[in-house]
Amino acid sequence: MLPTTGNADPNTALATVRREIAAACRDAGRHPDDVTLVAVSKTFDAEAIEPLISAGQQVFGENRVQEAQVKWPALRERHSGLTLHLIGPLQSNKAKEALSLFDAIHSVDRPSLCVELAKQTQRHGRAPVMFVQINTGAEPQKAGVLPEHADSFIADCRVRYGLEIAGLMCIPPVDEAPAPHFALTAKIAARNELKLLSMGMSADFALAIRFGATHVRVGSAIFGHRA
Repeated sequence: MLPTTGNADPNTALATVRREIAAACRDAGRHPDDVTLVAVSKTFDAEAIEPLISAGQQVFGENRVQEAQVKWPALRERHSGLTLHLIGPLQSNKAKEALSLFDAIHSVDRPSLCVELAKQTQRHGRAPVMFVQINTGAEPQKAGVLPEHADSFIADCRVRYGLEIAGLMCIPPVDEAPAPHFALTAKIAARNELKLLSMGMSADFALAIRFGATHVRVGSAIFGHRA
């Protein structure tokens, strides 16, 4: 059993988040259908996830391949149409397992991972939607490509490794205002003709939508605090 101290009523929390996304889209002159809510279910077990599926939530995010392997095969057997996103760092030696589990990977960030993803996509004939992670704050403890290297890395993904990159992902530093980081990520995406932006979490997803986020990764605002 995975530890959880979740919300007493996650369905109510989910409905609130959906309303806030719709309001943020309205304020930004965007259509709510243009923003995908990724419900971040890391550390929460299938029992906590089932009510959200029943409420119509179909897109979920996990941080670790190993944890997803425990929960999601059985959930997908019981429920059709679910989409699973890997939003945490991916070890190169887990690329094969990741491709069998996930429909999207938000953390492409280094050549060795690109080599392995290219190998596995060719071998299995299946490619997830891929996002390059940008380390906008140049934080040494955090994964991601530095902004000044982003253009060349994206070009290498496309030309050298044959990967189809759909968008960018960022996680702003916790002690800085997120807006400049969202703006920088959006700028890099625009000049590289990338349409998808994975930006914004529970505390700042409305702001991220203003800066063009197409995917918002919301965990605690739906599930509650993790143990």
